[in-house]
Amino acid sequence: MTPPPGPPADPWRSFRAVMAATLVLEAIVVLLAIPVVSAVGGGLTPAALGYLLGFAVLLIVLAVLQRRSWAIWVNLGAQVPLLAGLAIYPGVAFVGVLFTVVWVLIAYFRAEVRRRQRRGLLPGQRPPD
Repeated sequence: MTPPPGPPADPWRSFRAVMAATLVLEAIVVLLAIPVVSAVGGGLTPAALGYLLGFAVLLIVLAVLQRRSWAIWVNLGAQVPLLAGLAIYPGVAFVGVLFTVVWVLIAYFRAEVRRRQRRGLLPGQRPPD
């Protein structure tokens, strides 16, 4: 006798976890830019330190808000201030470009999961064999 099937898998739960983990990783990378900025370029000014620390805190706060329907678009929009980090040091803007590409890719994956979910093609939506 086979056990009754459990509730269907929620693809969005793991997707939100991926987005939160990406934000935490991005915050770590931003914090790792502090010694780089202090050693090269114009040095670490109070404004540059405040910018980097504030942005890292923003990313951590966003990681907590990933259950909201608008979270992915805020995550993508948060890359704009990181791209503006070019004023502090070009490496900060490079991090911004890199994570912008990551967030565009995540947004594409989200659209693809939604498309497959509407068509009933996700593994949790198929009847057992």
